[in-house]
Amino acid sequence: MNDAFGILREARTIAVVGASPRPERESHGVMRYLLIQGYRCIPVRPDCDEVLGIPCAPTLLDIDEPIDLVDVFRRPEYCAAHAREAVAAGAKALWLQLGIVSAEARAIAEEAGLDYVENACTAVVHARGLRV
Repeated sequence: MNDAFGILREARTIAVVGASPRPERESHGVMRYLLIQGYRCIPVRPDCDEVLGIPCAPTLLDIDEPIDLVDVFRRPEYCAAHAREAVAAGAKALWLQLGIVSAEARAIAEEAGLDYVENACTAVVHARGLRV
């Protein structure tokens, strides 16, 4: 399945890579939206203790539960490394946020059988999918 809303419909646990504790950042607002929608969100950020009251994991490999979706808020040059980590962590899908495109991350994810979305906002896709 590579239908973006379908990926969100199936997901329960979302690792938010690059989640920010700063309310003005998009990653903060999107994580808040996903939490309100009932998702279990785990912020992934090595330099931060918590985001929205949820303890941060330094890396995807530090999460000790199944990850349905890795939602990435990092520049494209970091995405291939996050894709490799998502594969190693056993994630089901990799999603690069709006404005983020990485051919290398796509190749890594798809070769490992992960569903893949890039250049799309999880909150926007979710909200649109609810209206259909």
